[in-house]
Amino acid sequence: MNTTQQHLPIRDIKDDLVLLKDGGSALVLQVGAVNFGLLSEREQIAIISSFAQMLNSLSFSIQILIHSERLNLSSYTQKLEQAQKMQTNPLLSSMIGRYKTFIQKIVKENDVLDKKFYLVIPAYSIELGIGLSTEDMFTKAKTLLLPRKDQIIRQLSRISLRSNQLSTRELVLLFYNIYNYSPNQLTLTKPTQSQIQVDQVQLKNPQPAQPPVPSQVEQTVSVITQPIRDTYTSPSKRVPFVVEELTDN
Repeated sequence: MNTTQQHLPIRDIKDDLVLLKDGGSALVLQVGAVNFGLLSEREQIAIISSFAQMLNSLSFSIQILIHSERLNLSSYTQKLEQAQKMQTNPLLSSMIGRYKTFIQKIVKENDVLDKKFYLVIPAYSIELGIGLSTEDMFTKAKTLLLPRKDQIIRQLSRISLRSNQLSTRELVLLFYNIYNYSPNQLTLTKPTQSQIQVDQVQLKNPQPAQPPVPSQVEQTVSVITQPIRDTYTSPSKRVPFVVEELTDN
């Protein structure tokens, strides 16, 4: 029986690197976001200029990936219900109730999305050489990719963007979520060991991505009322609603 792994370009994930079946490898960075619309015109021009300088300074290829997932805010609304029941002040209780109704209306009428940004740094098979053993190829891939990673992180820090390399476990969970994501699925179920195995990658007691804790959801919901451009195409006819968590750099 054919399995999903047979159709994936991934051969193995080792020491935070993705090894491909064509002999190449890749390194993945998760990059934070900046609220470009809230910046002044001078700051916007500075960021665009710095980003252009970063692209012009590169002597290798990169790939920018934006991954969107639907958020499940049921736990947050349950917390609001508990807070409303415990509130003795009638005015505050009424305000919590109206706020809960507002959140439920947004979730019902819009697709509340969480966007994550990734930057992929590849090392092609032609760069690594032909006829090398697996261990020699892996060593050469690390020699090529690690300096490239450091260069990208330095360049991104100039435009106030934090970035960090995904670990082996984070890479496995990322690919599992991408290839097992359903538009109608609001929450991720716990994967089995056979489901999350990627060729030779074995992860002990794999855990799916945890849903946001209430404190994190409060931060994301606080920006729901901000006007956001429609940059995502949803399978439904409804206009999607994108939520991004803002962090202080």
